[in-house]
This record gives sequence, structure tokens and C-alpha cells, in this order.
Amino acid sequence: MSDKNDGVPVWTRDEIESPCIKVCVIHPAERICTGCLRTMDEIGAWSRMTPEARRAIMDELPSRAPRLQKRRGGRKARVS
Repeated sequence: MSDKNDGVPVWTRDEIESPCIKVCVIHPAERICTGCLRTMDEIGAWSRMTPEARRAIMDELPSRAPRLQKRRGGRKARVS
């Protein structure tokens, strides 16, 4: 007995491209995720955004990384 769907998945979906790396911690001062660098609003709306809107945000994410750089304290901070 042969099924006409042999070898073909019954249900598939295209996954939404996402910068998520499953390190979900919101930086208290910057209010962005330390893992993916998105804001809470961006994370919440991600699945409803157009591919173009998601791409625009993803293109901007690298410029947000310096906002999370930790200032070194102690002697290292005072020595130039």
C-alpha cells in the first residue's frame, strides 16, 4: 500500500530568521537583550514583522553592541 505523500512532509513551515541566541537577559540600563541586542518591543513584535522590517533591525544590531561594553573598574580603569 502506497501513500501519495511518500517522502513528502505533511506539514512544513519556513522558520523566521532571527538573531536570537537563546541568551535572553535584558540589560537594565540599555533595555536591550544582551544576547540578540533587540529591544523588548522588537522581540515581542518579531513574528508579526515583515521580512524587510526584520532585516532592517538585524542590519542595525551590530551598532548596538558597544552600548553593552562594560567599563573596567579598579586600577585598569585609571591607567591609560
